[in-house]
Amino acid sequence: MSLGGTGLPFDLILFDLDGTLIDTAPEIALAVNDTLEELALEPVSPEQVIRWIGHGTRELLVQALADRWGMTPQAVQAAPDFANAEACFQRHYAARCGTRSQPYPQVIPALDALRSAGVRLAVVTNKESRYTDRVLDAHGLTGRFDRVISGDTFPVKKPNPLAVDDCRSRFGIARERTLLVGDSAIDVQTARNAGVAIWAVPYGYNAGQPVADAAPDRLIEDFGALQPDALLTWAALVDT
Repeated sequence: MSLGGTGLPFDLILFDLDGTLIDTAPEIALAVNDTLEELALEPVSPEQVIRWIGHGTRELLVQALADRWGMTPQAVQAAPDFANAEACFQRHYAARCGTRSQPYPQVIPALDALRSAGVRLAVVTNKESRYTDRVLDAHGLTGRFDRVISGDTFPVKKPNPLAVDDCRSRFGIARERTLLVGDSAIDVQTARNAGVAIWAVPYGYNAGQPVADAAPDRLIEDFGALQPDALLTWAALVDT
């Protein structure tokens, strides 16, 4: 594998947020149950919330209400009470953002090492920007990225490849020099749609299913595999 201008196999690395960079499930579950309590509904389990993460917080709330109201997601969105429930959730999640989440092990050292090596870094998440910004700020991560694309940055979200294409175009990086790192089948499909490499971490959410089932290009145990020396070792092995 040829090395780019950074001297590494990739010049642009894009990261999913929830379940990849940061373990956000605990605070999301709390916000969901804060909302259900205010609506006089029974709570849901953390495991249920994890299965619903990935398509943005609105869709997650729809799934929770569908479960508690005994309705289809389509019926929930058409229900007269949905707007009030959504406003309630927005208030609770804004209060919870950054309070019970934490970066996964080795994330911050790997990001810092990649930045020092000149790699362009971006976040591509389906989470709405008001929550993305709060979570990144809470953990001192905002300044570590050259670009942050949230679920409401463009009219479309992952697995649409627009966010990846935007970053590549903005930084002038070819597809073969671009890597997406995620935790879900959504991320794998996004990378496939964008024509870029996809590596996945096994500790994320992915609707409660093993991400290996989505057939990423590589499954990495943790962000230690993204340290520059580890990337060079991997590239040398690929070439042998």
